[in-house]
Amino acid sequence: MKKLLAIVAACLLTAACTTTNTKIMANPVKPAPGARILLVEPDVQLAVLTAAGLQEARADWSEQGKALMTGEIERQMKARAHSYQMLDPTSAMDGRAGQLLRLNEAVVRSIQMFNYGYVSLPTKKGAFDWTLGEGAQVLGETYQADYALFLIGRGNYASGARVATAVGLAVLGVGVPIGGQQCMASLVDLKTGRVVWANVAITGPNDDMRKPEGAARLVEAVLKDAPL
Repeated sequence: MKKLLAIVAACLLTAACTTTNTKIMANPVKPAPGARILLVEPDVQLAVLTAAGLQEARADWSEQGKALMTGEIERQMKARAHSYQMLDPTSAMDGRAGQLLRLNEAVVRSIQMFNYGYVSLPTKKGAFDWTLGEGAQVLGETYQADYALFLIGRGNYASGARVATAVGLAVLGVGVPIGGQQCMASLVDLKTGRVVWANVAITGPNDDMRKPEGAARLVEAVLKDAPL
């Protein structure tokens, strides 16, 4: 029993920690005070983790997390020396602006794979060097913005059956994931298209982005080193 409690306690302590990993391009130009920031509403997808370890999407959780993160981003931006406007990406999916938003999704996935994953590109040689291309100027001109800030949130939460499975396997000394969340933010210079900064914040299930305090901690962590 003591061994079981020790394992469970260790899992909870690990879950409570938030870690970040900042990437920044070489010799970035920091946004000047008063720079106009286009805040793209967060892309949030949350799911329940079943006993078998499968993820089942929960649209209600995703909308709840998105609303809380959006409000928290706006709150934090009000304390910074920049003007901003919020963009609902579903209202801009047609035309060139929509193409650029979809291109950004592909670039972010590449950043996650090659800068935060276990795969490296020989042409990158460990450097943080990503761009949407000069076409990003269209977003700047359309929305009168100098930079665009993107956030992506992903997470899953253990079901009751998953927790029971984890406790049962803990008796045997086997640890299994019981959920967690991740948020990635990236800042794009809309004059050049360059991704000048990115950060990933990873939390455990104790920081719940479906709750105001959890969303606040996650957004604060992912934006703490933002050059804004």
